[in-house]
Amino acid sequence: MKRRIVSLVLIFIMLFCAGCQSKQNDKDTTVKTEDLDEATLRGMAEDITDAMSLEDKIGQMFITSLYSLDEGDTKSQQSVTSQMKKTIDQYSIGGVVLFSRNMKDSDQTKELISNLQDASDIPLFAAVDEEGGSVARVSSNEDMGVTHYPSAKEVGETYDDDQIEEMGKTQSSQLKKLGFNMNLAPVADVLTNESNTEIGDRSFGSDAGDVSDIISILVKSMQGQQISAVLKHFPGSGDTWGDTHRGSAEAEQTIQTLRKVDFKPFEAGIDADVDSIMVSHLMLSNVTDQREPSTLSKRVVTDILRNELEFNGMIMTDAMNMKAITNDYSAGDAAVKAIQAGVDVILMPNDLGEAYDAVKKAVDDGDIKKSRINDSVERIIYTKLKRGVIPPDTDLLNDNE
Repeated sequence: MKRRIVSLVLIFIMLFCAGCQSKQNDKDTTVKTEDLDEATLRGMAEDITDAMSLEDKIGQMFITSLYSLDEGDTKSQQSVTSQMKKTIDQYSIGGVVLFSRNMKDSDQTKELISNLQDASDIPLFAAVDEEGGSVARVSSNEDMGVTHYPSAKEVGETYDDDQIEEMGKTQSSQLKKLGFNMNLAPVADVLTNESNTEIGDRSFGSDAGDVSDIISILVKSMQGQQISAVLKHFPGSGDTWGDTHRGSAEAEQTIQTLRKVDFKPFEAGIDADVDSIMVSHLMLSNVTDQREPSTLSKRVVTDILRNELEFNGMIMTDAMNMKAITNDYSAGDAAVKAIQAGVDVILMPNDLGEAYDAVKKAVDDGDIKKSRINDSVERIIYTKLKRGVIPPDTDLLNDNE
């Protein structure tokens, strides 16, 4: 039996419309996401999650590249292959992330994202890295029709608040037209080490207060266009010397320094109701007393980000195919440890099948509680409902026996 979800969405909508009908007999009573309050959306997310199979729930916790969907297609990957459809169906993944090589022009990209969505029973997060400057997967291609903005450093030095707000709105509305619903940005790192090679000009500056102000404006302007913002890279990578793309990297900040400086922009983003925060693979032995990546640390993910900073949104790993992870952990071990630490979304596992199977086995063996999975999936489904990725009047899945 294939996946089955009995959607309660229509019940909520009927109740909502019944209460409004006497006042809106002469108006369009179609209910949109913005018509529903937080309590209603969270109730819907809980009911949808409860009706999902364990297998589908685990799948929702992965956002993958197109290569993970079809490892045999190593060329451009600019269209949906039959293998991609099979992989999406097999694992019920939560989302995909596109890179420059996947995008030829705006028409092709719209069609690609649309076809990916059509291949999935549960609507996907369609994500991209569009920071500006050197990390601009979309706007680096003039045929995409997306404005290319300067580096975060230049923005922080030369843009005023109105220009920053307009940048967030314009960039996000252009991405939305292409079919994206998530941007893996903005960078919330405070650049306290000028020799930092991983962040560099991707940071908005060295003053935590100034960076915090920019982050608050961007989160609100981005999400105002129904694009989920993803702050990165918690707990703050602006003071490191290494680069987690190439291997292990460690920072010497104490918890006191982090609270005074590095946490501030993330707290500003949380106050602005940011949808997601990405955790770095940076090691903080002065905080955790262990030499392990922050993505795998319960101290960082749950004790600090979830509990101390009171972040209730989605917690996402940095890409799990980076050397800081793959040099020391298998795809399965890394995924299990991240979820045990409190992570909701595994981004780009080095081996999707291995990671998925390891998480499923950990749940079956009792090493990960089902309630831990349910908590994450509720946050994921809630965010999809909130941003209109899952329309509020749509049955998610039909019985496909």
